Parts: sequence; structure tokens; C-alpha cells
Amino acid sequence: MAKVLIVYFSLTGRTQRMAEYIAEGVRFGADQAVVKKTSEIQTVDDVNGYEGYIFGSPTYHQDMAGPVKTFLFQVREADLKGRLAGAFGSYTHSGDAPAMVFDTMRYVYKMRPFYLGPFNLLEAKVGTQEGMRACHDYGRTFAEKLAEPWTEEEEDAGSEEAADDPTPWALT
Repeated sequence: MAKVLIVYFSLTGRTQRMAEYIAEGVRFGADQAVVKKTSEIQTVDDVNGYEGYIFGSPTYHQDMAGPVKTFLFQVREADLKGRLAGAFGSYTHSGDAPAMVFDTMRYVYKMRPFYLGPFNLLEAKVGTQEGMRACHDYGRTFAEKLAEPWTEEEEDAGSEEAADDPTPWALT
């Protein structure tokens, strides 16, 4: 059973709810999910030791939330290279943050990008059955991908599956 760390920041509670739903999806995929707020990460040791990582941020003013930026700088010394990476967030109009987080995971930390890419969910849909199912699907599919070996072709290409479509996976 693989372990997935889901770290998020939420101001309104919607991104937190997404984190919880995604964690349920990971568990549906028979993996263990640990959910933490960015404020709960104090050292690099709090991040190391997982096979997969999913980071979440709402979009504020076409940017990721400040605490997520701080978190990403804080964990840059963690051993994340080659680990499966996913990102998510809620938005009202632009939804840019998950793609920014995902790009940081992929290009700065050299993580294995999840082929669905970043996941965006319109804030109004977070509390709906449709929104919950979309989060479950993202988490479950992440867990299924985590069970697959990373091929040399993916490593050489930086996982072209995620690179082919720069737009995030979204439910609007």
C-alpha cells in the first residue's frame, strides 16, 4: 500500500473539502492518504517518506495562495524527485494556481507528473455530488497511476501525457 501526502491551503474551506474528497478517492484506490494543511508542515521531514504528493491551492488574483508559495519554498530540500505529483484547487474565475503548483512540482522538484495534470474545480461545484465525484475520481486515478511503474520513456520525456495539454483537468 502506497502512501500519498495531500497538502493544501484553504481560506474558505472549499479547497480543504477538495483535499478530503481527493484523499477519499486515493483510499478507494487502496492507498493510504495523509491530509495536512500547509501550516502543519514544519520541516522537510514532515514531507519525506511518501510515494505520491498532491498539493492544493485556491486561486487568488490569478495566483496561488501565499501560504502555498511559502510551503513550496520550505520543502524544496525534500526528496521529491521522481515521485508522482498532482495538484488541485478551487476557483471563481481564473483557476491559475493548480497549474502553477503542478509546474513547480514538475520542473523545479523534477517530480513525475500525473497524466491528468492539475485539477481545477469551480468553487460553486465543490459541495455538490458532481464536485465530490470529480475529486474522488482524481484521487482514485492518482492511486491507480501510483501503482504503475514509471517508465524510462516517461522520465526522458518528462511525461509527455501531461505536457501535451497545458490546460488543467477542470470541472466548470
